Amino acid sequence: MEVQIFGVKKSPETRAALRFFAERRIRVHFADLQERPAAKGELTRFVQRFGIPALIDRGSRRFAELGLAAAARSDERWLELLVAEPLLLRMPLVRYQQQFTVGSAEDIWRIWTGK
Repeated sequence: MEVQIFGVKKSPETRAALRFFAERRIRVHFADLQERPAAKGELTRFVQRFGIPALIDRGSRRFAELGLAAAARSDERWLELLVAEPLLLRMPLVRYQQQFTVGSAEDIWRIWTGK
């Protein structure tokens, strides 16, 4: 079993996800979004499953800094912005095969791992 985690090292939720899988000896491929942004195609998979609003962290500092509270954008424009500004994402984004989660989802991860 191997899961893929997208996030940033300074995010407590991302660190918790990494710890969750490490404690269960599950192999993890970690993609630090500050070092290398997620590919648009990868984010599109999460968008198709959850929709743009579920991926945006409206409480993040970066969201406020960019003044996006009153922003009206198409899904395509939001997706481009999320690729360019990964700190706008709710983290972590976790993928196991064709299953996805956004944010902390330990209950679902337990089902995946059987532990």
